[in-house]
Order: sequence, then C-alpha cells, then structure tokens
Amino acid sequence: LPFYYSSQQTAPQPPLWSCAGGNSQLWEGTPPAAKTVKSHFLNALFLPFPWNSCQTGPVIDMPVPASFNDITQDPSLENYIGWVWYEKEVLLPLRWLQGDPAPRVVLRFGSAHYYSIVWVNGVQVVEHEGGHLPFEADISSVLQGSPGALCRITVALNNTLTPHTLPPGSIQYMTDKTRYPKNYFVQNIKFDFFNYAGIHRPVVLYTTPAAYIDDITVTTTSSESIAMVQYQVSVVGSTAYSLSLSLRDQEGKEVATGDGPVGELKVLNPNLWWPYLMHENPGYLYSLEVKMQAQVAGALLEDIYTLPVGIRTVHVTSTQFLINGRPFYFHGVNKHEDADIRGKGLDWPLIVKDFNLLHWLGANSFRTSHYPYAEEIMDLCDAYGIVVIDESPGVGIKLPESFGNKSLQHHLAVMEELIRRDKNRPSVVMWSVANEPASELPPAAHYFKTVIAHTKALDPSRPVTFVTDANYALDHGAPYVDVICVNSYFSWYHDPGHLEVIPLQLTAQFENWYKTYQKPIIQSEYGADSVPGLHSDPPMMFTEEYQTAMLREYHSVFDKKRKEYVIGELIWNFADFMTSQGTTRVLGNKKGIFTRQRQPKAAAFVLRDRYWKIANESTNEVFQLNSPNS
Repeated sequence: LPFYYSSQQTAPQPPLWSCAGGNSQLWEGTPPAAKTVKSHFLNALFLPFPWNSCQTGPVIDMPVPASFNDITQDPSLENYIGWVWYEKEVLLPLRWLQGDPAPRVVLRFGSAHYYSIVWVNGVQVVEHEGGHLPFEADISSVLQGSPGALCRITVALNNTLTPHTLPPGSIQYMTDKTRYPKNYFVQNIKFDFFNYAGIHRPVVLYTTPAAYIDDITVTTTSSESIAMVQYQVSVVGSTAYSLSLSLRDQEGKEVATGDGPVGELKVLNPNLWWPYLMHENPGYLYSLEVKMQAQVAGALLEDIYTLPVGIRTVHVTSTQFLINGRPFYFHGVNKHEDADIRGKGLDWPLIVKDFNLLHWLGANSFRTSHYPYAEEIMDLCDAYGIVVIDESPGVGIKLPESFGNKSLQHHLAVMEELIRRDKNRPSVVMWSVANEPASELPPAAHYFKTVIAHTKALDPSRPVTFVTDANYALDHGAPYVDVICVNSYFSWYHDPGHLEVIPLQLTAQFENWYKTYQKPIIQSEYGADSVPGLHSDPPMMFTEEYQTAMLREYHSVFDKKRKEYVIGELIWNFADFMTSQGTTRVLGNKKGIFTRQRQPKAAAFVLRDRYWKIANESTNEVFQLNSPNS
C-alpha cells in the first residue's frame, strides 16, 4: 500500500539527521560489499543503547530526504563508496505506547540507496537490499522494551554495487603502486547516471491497531455502461474480523458497496480513468474505503484504509496499444529523479514544476527510467492522467555473471516489491523489467523468460516489456515481451554528425523489428546532447540546432510508421542530469530538452508543437484541446 490512512497518527521524521562516514577510496581488507559489514564494521563501531553517534567520531548534519553526495564541499563525500551512518532521535506520543492491546508502531522508509540495516534503540529491526522501493519494520516490541518514549533510529547504508545488485556494478582495485595508493579502488558501473546515495525518500513512523489491513488488490473491467471492480483484502492480526467496502465518486456519492475479503463492486455508468489529452476529464479517481473491525483480547479494533481507484482497461494487439478500447499513442518523455544539491532526494517543488512542464509540453506519458520513482510522483500521475511505463532498476545488466541465478532471484524479488507497491495504480499501464541489458548473450533467454513470466504471474492485467538496444536478430529477450521498446541514437553514437542517415536507418530499424516479432513498437529513447546557448548553422553536434534537427528527422519517420505499428515515442531526456565524470560528459548528460534547472532549450518548443498537434489529431472528433499558455 502506498500510504497508510487510518484513525491513528503518522509522524514524518524531521529533516536533519546526523551522518557519519569513512574513507571512500581507501579500504582495509575486502571491498566494502554490503554484507561484509556484519563481520567487522558494525562490531567495531556499534555501541549498546543508549549511545550517541558522536561517540564514534565526527558527524555532520544531513537532510532527509536527500542524496548525501552534493550537500557538502568535500569531494570525498561526493564520490563516496561504502558505509555511511544516519541517526535521528524522536519522542513518540505516549498514547502510541499505551493501550491493551497497544497500537502497532511501524517505521517506514520510502527508499534508501542501496543496502540498509536499521536499528531502533540499539535493536536491529530490518535489512533491505535495493535503492528505489519502500521497506518497513514493526518496532512495537522494541519500543515496549525501551524506557520512556525515546526512539533512536540508526541506519547503516552502503551504496556499493556488485554484479548481483540492481543496478549492477563492480569494484576494481588499482594495484599499480606507482599510480595509486594502497587499497585504492573504484566503483565501475554500466549506466549513464550518477550513483547518488542516501535516504532519498521520506522516513515515517505510523501506527495501526494490533489487527490491521495489510494489503488490497484491485483490478477493473468495463463496458459502455457497467464497470466491475474486483478486490482482495488481506487482514493481519486477527481471524475474527469483518470487512465493509464503500466506493465513492469524486463528489463523495456512494456508488457501490461490498463486504468480505474477496468480491466485486458493480458501478453503473462509470467515469473511466483516461490519459491526459485523451479525454476532457482525465485521471478520474474513485475512492475505495475499506473498513475492518476485529476482536482482539476482548477489545474491538477498527482500521480504515482509503485507496484511490481508477477504472480502466489495457489491451495490446499486434499493431496497437488500447486504453479503454481506444488506441493510445505514447507521446512523452524519459525522466530521472535528479536535481541540483539534493540529487535523487524527494523534492516537492521540483515534482510540481515537472508536472506543469509535462502539461505545457503536451506529454501524455513517461517511463520511470531507470528505476521506480517516488510514490508521491506516481500519485500525481494517477491524479493527472499521465501514463507510466513502470521500470525496474534493471539497468546496466551487461556482465555474464549478472545473468546468473543469484542475480535472477534478486530481480524476481524486486519485481515482487515493485508490483506490490504499484499494482493498483491506473497510470501504470506496462511493466519494464530492464533497460539496455546485454540481451544478445545466450543466458539472457532463460533470464528474461523467467523474469517476464514471473511478472505476468504477479500481475496478469498489464503487458510486460524491457527496453533494448540489441540487434533485432540476436535479442534473446524480445520473444517474451508484449511490446517492443527500442533505443537508438542514429547520427549521435552511430554515424555522429550525419543527420542524413536517420531516415534510412530508422525505417530499417522499425521494419526489421516488426517483421521479426509482429509486435507494436515504441521508440523508447532517441536524442542528442545540446549545450544551452551553443549555436551553429549548419547544425553541429552539441548545438541546440543539431538537437532540433535530429528530432525532426526522427519525427518524419515516426509520422509514417505510427500509421502502421509504431505506438509511441519517448524523447531522451526530459531534462539534463548528472552522470559520472568522463570526457564525453560536461557536467552530466545534456540530452534534456530542458536544462537541469528546468529552463527550455530550442528542442522543447519543437517537441511541444509536435505533441499538441498529435493530441489534437486524435481528439478533434471528441473535444477540442487548448495547450496551456498558448
């Protein structure tokens, strides 16, 4: 469940935590892989409760949520690899610790990158691997055994990536003593964005009754006049409970009721959930209130959860992507959670600004490249009608060892976490299990067959894809996807500077993929770097003119093929973003149509004109669209 709404209270944690770290590039002994911490690092530093983090050495204030990399002027922290410690003390309301039975107290992290071990009052409560999905712990028993209402939260966090993490990476020791200090190492990665680390999303303490609603699953079907909302509710803490459900429209009118843990609700003349620019009332959400009452230890307990519900269907044919039975064309963007100073930390002003820019642009969709985005972002997609291709952190799967069973089992677990979090979101219309893996390697066949089958078993209601840049004839994963998502950078990484080759090469790309697989195709990435204010006529690489010229060459082919089997185009990228330093990256990747500070380049206006034209073509028979600030 994305958020917990109940009669109990929630307590977001104050923004400043204490933070301590070590030396990022000098490590005694083995590389700082996540689980080595138990053998020596924690035993050396962790003291019994009560203790203070200052006892272990220097600490600094660290905002949460935020990446730690860009907060200080210390370059060693910017490029830090290894363990860091976060700590925060809070006072809990005494009513959270009283009662018979006492409330259940839960500590929840929206995300922390990458491997986390959490203690409360000196007692370990949870471990989690993965940097982009939530995790939580029931800390009730720990608090009951602690004096007073003090709650000291301590987090050991490691951002080391290995061949078996998602995303993968590797540690390389530099053994040439004439060039590097002793035990000098670097973190190698196979993806093109900065490996920001820290507690990136909110930390929340919340309570539930001792018996509580643990999970809700909703699926919908619809016809012209009737919709069915199928539901399953899981309750933990009691077998003697009752459930009642009420579905209300946006005016608060009750439109359907039900009871019991499994059932369906019939909605007459439903308001369907439509994408932005596909309907005059996009993003329509009902509210499903689930109320549980249970007897526990002679007490009557009540828990209430309210879930937004969008009624919509998704279907894929050999040439079309259908939402509510109507053809949908993805005209959108790829994004990153990335900004000055806070890195990948949740930033509400930036989130709202980005949605305003999406509306201005006429974008109806985006892919969560290359990891699951914050729940707060996904909530707005549901509410605004922005369609989402929800992608796992399976980016940079290039090494043969990353296709082994250890990696596979972790990938399956990540998909379970992702689907549990986002399964009820109407904005999510397709799962993407990976981006640009080495799918030409023979082990990729079993790997992606297994991951995709597992994903479909967890959620049969949505199509599944992964994003490829492999040769169409050699891709071992493509036979198992429902939609072909292909990345290509003609005249940039291939034939750089030669815009004239785009029509021929792009046309051949589409025709080869479709002839081989007979599946609809999305151009999931295309683009060019441009430095704001750099100009050239005739267009030269890295100028704003070259970026716009490349877009127009791609668009001319899209316009021909979208009449056949091309169902979408997603520009790379929405905004400039930070990467590791390198000779081809000048303060990051500059393929954004907006700068990192969200100012438009010339390409933004080209794309805006195109997207609004496409939107009006598809809706002019139903209603008239007017672009914002037109």
